[in-house]
Amino acid sequence: MNLSEFIRLALAEDIGDGDHTSLSTIPADAQKRARLLVKEAGILAGVEVALAIFQEVDPAFQVDVLMRDGDPIKPGDIVLTVAGNARNILTAERLVLNCMQRMSGIATQTRQMVQVLEGTRCKLLDTRKTTPNFRICEKMAVKIGGGVNHRFGLYDMILIKDNHVDYAGSLTKAVEQAVTYLAETGRSLPIEVEVRNRAEVDEALAVGHLTRMLLDNFAPADLRDMVRLINGRVITEASGGINMDNLRAYAETGVDYISSGALTHHVKSLDLSLKAY
Repeated sequence: MNLSEFIRLALAEDIGDGDHTSLSTIPADAQKRARLLVKEAGILAGVEVALAIFQEVDPAFQVDVLMRDGDPIKPGDIVLTVAGNARNILTAERLVLNCMQRMSGIATQTRQMVQVLEGTRCKLLDTRKTTPNFRICEKMAVKIGGGVNHRFGLYDMILIKDNHVDYAGSLTKAVEQAVTYLAETGRSLPIEVEVRNRAEVDEALAVGHLTRMLLDNFAPADLRDMVRLINGRVITEASGGINMDNLRAYAETGVDYISSGALTHHVKSLDLSLKAY
């Protein structure tokens, strides 16, 4: 799904056979304006999405952008103003706010975590733990906040996790079958495998063919030992039990990436509003 497809589907979900409140209360030719107000401090995200929504709803809108994606925001700031057909402004309002509030919450959380990592080599990754059909915006918000997008879906990487290993019979079998599959289908995809202990790290290094190793639920001291053992032979990623309190300790192990599902599924939306003036 691209951004245009997402916007069309979201508008169809919301409008149905018509915005009957606006149709019944606002004259068809009424021309009005509104401004998008900030009510909570954080990092702004979703301006480009909002512009695309306004364009889809009414190409005649006049939108004046005063702040950009990635800008720090505080209560009282005005992000943008929009002028045009009043009914259409009201029709676009909720989708604009839903996207921007959620995206700004994600960008704010991401920026806070990225700042904790400053001075280390470690980068922050998102995951597939996203809202169905809203992944495109949530991953956009992670990038705005300074994070790095992991795979977008099941189709752009082979990521062999614990259930794959258990179903395949062993880590070695899972990796070997993935390599065979790629050869047979003519695909070129990176292969990452999740490891849960030292034995699986050794097995993963022995089987080879890996681009990245996901070290799951290791304590920082143990993770440091595994990073030293791997010694740059594959890219390293850590996940599981990592939060703001221990994030720095994990980053200082020398791991290349830390992935956090909390970036997209444990985030509070930022308070924004679209007000007539």
